[in-house]
This record gives sequence, structure tokens and C-alpha cells, in this order.
Amino acid sequence: MTAIASISTMTVHLPPRRPHPMAFGGGGMGRYVIVTVQADDGTCGYGEATTLVDWGGDYGRYYGESAEISSLVINTLLAPVLLGRNPLDIEAAVAAMDRAVKGYPYAKAALDIAIHDLAGKLLGVPVYQLLGGKARDAVPVAHSIGILDDETVLYEASAAVEEGAMTIKLKIGLDRDRDIRVVKAVRREVGPSVEIVADANQGYATTKEAISVVHKIEDCNLRYVEQPVEGIDRLREVRQAVATAVVADESAWSARDVLEIVRAEAADGVSIYTTKPGGLARAKQVAAVAQAAGLFANVNGSGETGVGNAANLHLAVSSTAIGEPCVIPVTRRSGEPSTQIFGAMYNDDIVVSGMTLKEGCIVVPDGPGLGIEIDLEQVERLRVR
Repeated sequence: MTAIASISTMTVHLPPRRPHPMAFGGGGMGRYVIVTVQADDGTCGYGEATTLVDWGGDYGRYYGESAEISSLVINTLLAPVLLGRNPLDIEAAVAAMDRAVKGYPYAKAALDIAIHDLAGKLLGVPVYQLLGGKARDAVPVAHSIGILDDETVLYEASAAVEEGAMTIKLKIGLDRDRDIRVVKAVRREVGPSVEIVADANQGYATTKEAISVVHKIEDCNLRYVEQPVEGIDRLREVRQAVATAVVADESAWSARDVLEIVRAEAADGVSIYTTKPGGLARAKQVAAVAQAAGLFANVNGSGETGVGNAANLHLAVSSTAIGEPCVIPVTRRSGEPSTQIFGAMYNDDIVVSGMTLKEGCIVVPDGPGLGIEIDLEQVERLRVR
């Protein structure tokens, strides 16, 4: 029987192309824990903890992790319960991690992704086959723009559309007057055929304020507004008062969270991550509940490297419920002919080659496992010591 022989971690830092401020902060993006899970035959699987310390769920129900915290949890609490296990028994591995320590979904996600990558390589199949097969070949990308000055936002939106973006996601939630002004200006800039979504990251202090803002931008024909307030009850109040669809993000970490959202009739859709529920296996459960309840869904990333982004792609293409444009980077390497603005979070990466972009969509890698190859020399250059 093939067994997990070793688990190691390293932290890397990718300098961002430009800042990406959000209502909660978001200043810690760009620092990642890369996990290597090696089998006794020498085959390696790779995973990623996309750590954020200033982000979390409703009222402290969930919270972020730093790279140091994720690494410590992986090396001292999670690795010991995985060593010697069969990497093909993924559900057993995930259950063992949940028994070992409560919480810490970022650390668990990194190991879950690495085990999926390893299992796919051992079986010679892409990860999406381990997740139920491929529902589509490519994932549409929404270009996300942080809370920046008006001129930069308009330039980014226009440039991204020129490069093929069909959906623009605008961060809002700090200043209602600025939010209304920017959303209206972007709609004028990109025209009626480009979709616009607005994400407040729980930024509005009251439902009254959130409802007022949404009412004033509904003439911009938004695809949806995401998490305008904190809490499922207040999310329901907003949804009942506006015509625009409402998406839950910070309120929807686990499959059980989505059940609560459905019972409360608090949202029309949910944002699914590989990190929030603790990896691909649990993310598929979130997608299953959303699908059963008739909620639409997307995969929302946190500016992952090519490792975490590959996991995002395999999750998205393996779930019929995930049909919305996804907020994931267009992974690229320095010097490659690729986008300059559209989906470009960083100017370089730790994978050997970037993703294939076609008509505003990223094509899922078809190689074994995640379908990516790590550039070990690049990892050493970007490694945080």
C-alpha cells in the first residue's frame, strides 16, 4: 500500500501587482504556506494555505490565520495524524484532521489540496475526476477591483474589459457616497453588456444603510450584491428589501452555514472557497447543499498562487452549481504573453507556466493531480525565511 511518508511546509511571498483594499482590510494578501505531501514512492502532492489574518465569518464565528499559525498547526497537529495513511483514502484523511484539532480551515485546506494532488498523480487522473468529473471545460473569470481612487477603478475596469473580461467585481462598503458614484461611473464606462457585481464584505454598519445604497445602484443592473452586512438575519432583511440578488460570502463557510442561509431565506447565492470549509472535500459538500437548495454559486479566491488557483479551477469545473464567474487570478509567469490587467494579481508565480485563458475563461489543467508543475528555483527566490 502506498503511504504518506513526509509532510513539509514553506512560506512564500508574491508581491502584488497593485493594492487590493477591501472593507475589512485585506493588507495581508500575498503570503502563502506551500505544503508538500510526499508518498513513500517519492511522488509529491502540493497544496496551499492562502492565509489572511484580518478576515473571518459572522461575529467571530470563524477567523483567519497567519502563515505562521497555519504552518505550526500543520507541522505539530495535522501532519502526525496523516503520516502513514493511504493518500487515496481522502475522506478518512480529512476526518482525521477534524478529529485532531477544531477549526484552522486554512491549514486543513492546504493538506486537503496536497492530498488530492498526490492522489490524482498516483492514479494518473486530474483532481476534478476525484471530485465527481468535469461539468465544464473552463471557468469564467470576474475581474475584481479593490477600494481604490475613482480614476484607477475606471482604468482597471476598462482595461480588463479590453483584455476579455465580461464581469467586473467592485469592492464597496466603506463610503456609501463613493460606492454609489463608482458603481455608476463603471457602468457608464463599460457599457450595458458587461456584468457588474458589488461586494461590500460586511462593510455597511446597518441594514438601513445597505438597503439605501443598493436601491441607489439598482439602475446599474447589477448581477448581484455580495455580503452587504454582517449576519444571516440582517442579510435576510436586505434581501427582502431589494430587487437585486444577494450573495452570502462571510456568512457561508460550511455546508451547515448554507443550510442556515436556506432556512432563513437570506440569500440567492453563495460564494464557495477551498479555504473556508477546509479543503476540496468539504467545499464539495457546500456546493452540494447549494445545488440542492437551488442557490447559484461561484468560487471566490483570495489571490492564490498557481497552486491554490489550480485547486479553485478543479473545484469550479467539477460542480454544476458553480456557474457564476469566479473571482480567481489569471495565473501567469513573468515574461509570458498574457493579460496585463485582467485577473492579474501578481507579476510572477511559483508554477512553471501560467493558465490558459480563452474568451474570458481559464481552461482547467488536464494533467494528473492539479495539473501544475512547481518551479522549485522560483520557490527558493520567493521563500520567506
